[in-house]
Amino acid sequence: MPQRDLEIILMQRLANYLPIPVLLVGPSGNLLFYNAPAEALLGRRYEESGMISMKEWVTILPAIDEKGLPLPPEDRPLTIALQKRRAAHRTYWIRGFDGVYKKIEVTAFPLEGLAGRHLGAVAIFWETGSASDPPGDLRKA
Repeated sequence: MPQRDLEIILMQRLANYLPIPVLLVGPSGNLLFYNAPAEALLGRRYEESGMISMKEWVTILPAIDEKGLPLPPEDRPLTIALQKRRAAHRTYWIRGFDGVYKKIEVTAFPLEGLAGRHLGAVAIFWETGSASDPPGDLRKA
């Protein structure tokens, strides 16, 4: 396992204590960690997923907007926080590793280290709906 910056280690440790889902990506968008509440929502334990590239996780975890249209990766809060280095928030649908669509709200923010080092981004998210009320007909997707 590669050595991580102290700020990443501390964020991961904090996430482990929080009762809400938290996901952490590195500066290139690689998935570094998600906590137990995120495991329950995403449908897979982090240990089963491991580090995934941004290109992979935006494909594996497809997102759908409120109109039932695919949400491009660049419109996701985590991508905005990572690439534009600003906080972002949005509600959308996501299909987890288990194939179940869930409506979620996501707030993401960039993670900056000492001396302005860009270390990645953090997403905090929570479920606001279930597969019983998706836009369009997501169950066939």
